[in-house]
Amino acid sequence: MEPTSPFGRFWQEFRQNRIALGALIVVALIVLIAVLSPWITPQNPYDLSNLVLTDARRPPGFIGSKGFTHWLGTDAQGRDLFSAILYGLRISIQVGLVAGALAFAIGVTLGTFAAYLGGRIEALIMRVIDLQLSFPAILLALVLAAVLGQGKGPLIAALVTAQYAYFARTAHGAASAERSKEYVEAALSTPLPPRRVVFRHILPNCLPPLIVVATVQIANSIALEATLSFLGLGLPVSEPSLGMLIANGFQYMLSGRYWISIYPGVALIVLIVAINLVGDQIRDQLNPRLRR
Repeated sequence: MEPTSPFGRFWQEFRQNRIALGALIVVALIVLIAVLSPWITPQNPYDLSNLVLTDARRPPGFIGSKGFTHWLGTDAQGRDLFSAILYGLRISIQVGLVAGALAFAIGVTLGTFAAYLGGRIEALIMRVIDLQLSFPAILLALVLAAVLGQGKGPLIAALVTAQYAYFARTAHGAASAERSKEYVEAALSTPLPPRRVVFRHILPNCLPPLIVVATVQIANSIALEATLSFLGLGLPVSEPSLGMLIANGFQYMLSGRYWISIYPGVALIVLIVAINLVGDQIRDQLNPRLRR
């Protein structure tokens, strides 16, 4: 029986791609274990009173002084790497989703209203967007993180400022194409407020490309957060993220203590690659020109 709803048809086509379906399952599992990390990890890596320095830099399988097995070893501060990775994934997902949602809201609002208003306002907004897009996102994020300081709030603010322009440019292009169509002209001929025309008529038809960009930008937010934390500009030392865990073990790579950097790096790569694979499949399904 053929699904009648658009979502049902979308899901039926999505699950035909086994790679994308497997990536979606991986993302769902990572999100689930990250949410449940306080209940499934043997140690809270953020509680400094639980850290034992004599357990530092121990190999995988080491039984620590607290009596539990460190299946992935410990880092230079004595943190259980399994616990630290799950908590780090939790931070990465939180930062990626919050920064992506805020950048989506700000960028889509600016781009859509610029296309709707036109004239000098459109030119001013889009020239600012084009100027920002001329700089790499990592460069803007580095400068903003250095200025705003460490912490989850400043980090999210830096990521949003560095990424909202991608949503604004995409929304402007899609909204400009919709603005000239007959149904929008018909809506404009009625005494409807501008926000209703934008959010009830134009924006819903611009969502397919925006959903694709949102998926990609969430993965980029996670990668940017890890990069900033690796460079010491992300979260404080008391809240180690995946990037910070990789940085903490980088100096021990040549001494044989590979696990301190390798395991957090593998977790980060798996998460980003899985999100990108899901995003690629969504792009192929929502873009008629790329449909196989």
